[in-house]
Amino acid sequence: MSLLDLEKGELDQLAADVRARYDELKAKDLSLDLTRGKPSAEQLDFSRALLALPGEGDYTDATGADVRNYGNLAGIEDIRELWAGVLGIDHATLLAADASSLNIMFDLVSFSYVFGNNDSERPWKDEANVKWICPVPGYDRHFTITEQFGFEMVQVPMLDDGPDVDAIEELVKDPCVKGMWSVPIFGNPTGISYSREVIDRLAAMETAAPDFRIVWDNAYAVHTLTDEFPDNPDVISIAAEMGNPNRFWYMSSTSKITFAGAGVSFFASSKENLNWYTQIAGTRGIGPNKVNQLAHARYFRDAEGVYALMRKHADSLAPKFAAVLEILDERLGAYGVATWTKPKGGYFISLDVIDGTADRVWELAKQAGITLTKAGASFPHGKDPRGRNIRLAPSLPPLDEVREAMDGVATCVLLAAVEKLGA
Repeated sequence: MSLLDLEKGELDQLAADVRARYDELKAKDLSLDLTRGKPSAEQLDFSRALLALPGEGDYTDATGADVRNYGNLAGIEDIRELWAGVLGIDHATLLAADASSLNIMFDLVSFSYVFGNNDSERPWKDEANVKWICPVPGYDRHFTITEQFGFEMVQVPMLDDGPDVDAIEELVKDPCVKGMWSVPIFGNPTGISYSREVIDRLAAMETAAPDFRIVWDNAYAVHTLTDEFPDNPDVISIAAEMGNPNRFWYMSSTSKITFAGAGVSFFASSKENLNWYTQIAGTRGIGPNKVNQLAHARYFRDAEGVYALMRKHADSLAPKFAAVLEILDERLGAYGVATWTKPKGGYFISLDVIDGTADRVWELAKQAGITLTKAGASFPHGKDPRGRNIRLAPSLPPLDEVREAMDGVATCVLLAAVEKLGA
């Protein structure tokens, strides 16, 4: 059924019922927040033991170096070997850094802009135009980086198995196209994971720009909502086999695994890419927080320690995601006014409402005391061409607040829809 199938009298009655329900919602004077994908307090408490590590009197890494001192820009071997095991890559291709992989992404783009990367003919600042491929819906903070540098952000649609590779293969024939954003597993905000076919085509495709790079932001590689962990292809090896060893800048971190503000980030890539990066990064800093890296290595112990912790996260998150999907289905499923993703991992659900109503849904929710991520945030410059996408982030609030907020969101979606139809 769809609202469009209703007779005028039925539509008017529904509109009256929805407006009455919205008035009741506003009268509750709520203050609920579904804006960002932050771990809840319960999730952060899972890693409290980390605060007592690395332990009194033993501050040496596997090589015998004192982690409290300067040096070792690549990060300690203990955490690099452990995390390489989690990702299924060679630890020689992996650097360990400080808390935020977003910092590394910004560095990679800014270093390329100022100096050019190791395959550049000139610094990107000296190019007449720099274009960047942005699969949508996508991660807003990615888009903020390329917006900061004034790049022309070219949108390609996200399909069920990843971005539209046919479109991408056409775009990279332009030498102005220098890179692409990606969140390949349990993507932000759709929860979609790239298929192996998509990965192979991205690794193998010919590009007009010799310095073209794909930022492989694998932020949710182990963030399952079930008891099964996703396949995680080694794109660095795949690209090397395809004849494009420098294709990927690969990111990972513990930000939503241990402490979001005090984790460890990782950068993996070809030897040539890593050498280029460290030559410049070694100028702006002597080394990362190796005490924190050692603490994480001792806390996890091995890759299985990471998986065990992620199962706890899944137990905490899964009921919240289930509640969102249940309420969307119960409240909206019968009316044909919205579609939404049903992720098996990650931190978000992508909600598409009737074209042109997303801003109104956001506004109605705000007036009712429910804060959502701004409509269109998952698109470059915050502008969704169809005006329909809203990112839902149910991780932070307690389950009862998630339920109350989502029931209110459903009311706002229906009200915006009947308004659109003039009822």
